[in-house]
Amino acid sequence: MVNSLRYAQKIAFLLSALLFSSLSYSANPDILTVKNKQDIKVVYDINQNNIQAGIGKGLYYVRGLLQAYQKQGVSNKQLHISVVVHGAAAYWLLKDKPYQKFTGNPFDVNANKKVVQDLLGLGVSVEICHVTMKGYGWTAEDVLPGVKLVFDAYTRMIDLQQQGYAYIKFF
Repeated sequence: MVNSLRYAQKIAFLLSALLFSSLSYSANPDILTVKNKQDIKVVYDINQNNIQAGIGKGLYYVRGLLQAYQKQGVSNKQLHISVVVHGAAAYWLLKDKPYQKFTGNPFDVNANKKVVQDLLGLGVSVEICHVTMKGYGWTAEDVLPGVKLVFDAYTRMIDLQQQGYAYIKFF
């Protein structure tokens, strides 16, 4: 209950910030906006365990990118975003039981699962590195529903870049 309340407060704050930023945008027509509004391809490389607003910072910023494009008139159908998670951040994509085992706290709940499901619902491809999974002893059953397993993070990101995806390294 406390986690849900904190999550709701953080979402309310973020929505307020977005509303304010959209108001300031409309008041300043000199702000540059995107020219290309079709077939936008982005791959996020997330491997650092940085937390913001109670969730993985990289996931938090992916959501922000979607909202920034929406405010500039780009529909989600025109966005092709892959989020490749590996290394220290990979545990963000675990179901609660393996998440608890990883953190060592039997009462932990993976706060990232809500944002992961939201991203998946918006058409984002959330992906976990199988090499990282093997290193931690995780199986496909340990991973949140909808998350895709990729052979390894680096070959996946190289492949996507060769398909024209813009690369964003998230620290």
